Amino acid sequence: MGFDPMAPFLSSEIRGTELSDWQLRPPRYTQLFRGVWIDSRVPLTTLLRGRAALLVTEPGSALSHHTAAELWGGVVPDEPDIHVTSRTRGSRREGIVGHVARPKTLATRFRGVPLTTPAQTFTDLRALPLVDLVVLGDSLVRKDRTTPDRLCGAASEVPGRLGQHLVRAASLVRAEVDSAMETRLRLLMVLAGLPEPAVNHKITRPDGSVRFRFDLAYPDYRLAIEYDGRQHAESDEQWGWDLGRREWVDTNDWRLFVNRSSDLYSTPARTLRRLTEAMRARGMTVPRLSNEWRRHFPSRPWDEALPA
Repeated sequence: MGFDPMAPFLSSEIRGTELSDWQLRPPRYTQLFRGVWIDSRVPLTTLLRGRAALLVTEPGSALSHHTAAELWGGVVPDEPDIHVTSRTRGSRREGIVGHVARPKTLATRFRGVPLTTPAQTFTDLRALPLVDLVVLGDSLVRKDRTTPDRLCGAASEVPGRLGQHLVRAASLVRAEVDSAMETRLRLLMVLAGLPEPAVNHKITRPDGSVRFRFDLAYPDYRLAIEYDGRQHAESDEQWGWDLGRREWVDTNDWRLFVNRSSDLYSTPARTLRRLTEAMRARGMTVPRLSNEWRRHFPSRPWDEALPA
């Protein structure tokens, strides 16, 4: 054969090979997009589908938007289609979302494919809700793909209302954020008008080595705010480590305020009430809360009536 069936190939490439049209069908081969196939034994990944999409889009195109974000290691809402940005025209094939490049659109090569730069990807996704944009920014910074300052600089060059939206999101991006849920927890607090907590606060030993880290903290008041995912319940090792840390917290006059996903997605109003009570108990002055958080963290109808 003159082509590798273990990599995406065009149906036109089988001409002159031992593979006939009637053999080019499931279950032996998988059609990725119209006219693009691959051996069915090859696992389908975003990178592979991106390579396939580039075979049927304008030369010089680059993977972009949600696809580029995922390949850079960013966290974005699920998107089944592959996004490609081209110079003059967008693709109209099923499964591919085509975009036309804007002036100064920046692309590079990564993992063997052309794709928009991390900062360009962030600005291309300007239509995402504020919280999702900050989650994306935090995750790109965590992967060492960019910095908060670079994102702020890129956002400042985007005009109009969406440019202002980007600038606000970029201004909320922080370094050393470990997960999307930690970002969401921090934003619930900030958008409610609470003082911004320190991110990834470190507790050190006398020799300077790190003993513990808290997702969020008000160190002056010894108040730590944590997000606990399912790994804390499903891993005996993690559970044991957590117990040791909580014993340290109890004997060193810290207050540990723990949250789960339901505290953010179902009962954010109750979460804020609990948190402000914990802040006051630690001697903090709690400002009058803003209602901005409600636009981004909708409560269940019964959440507002729950006792703290």
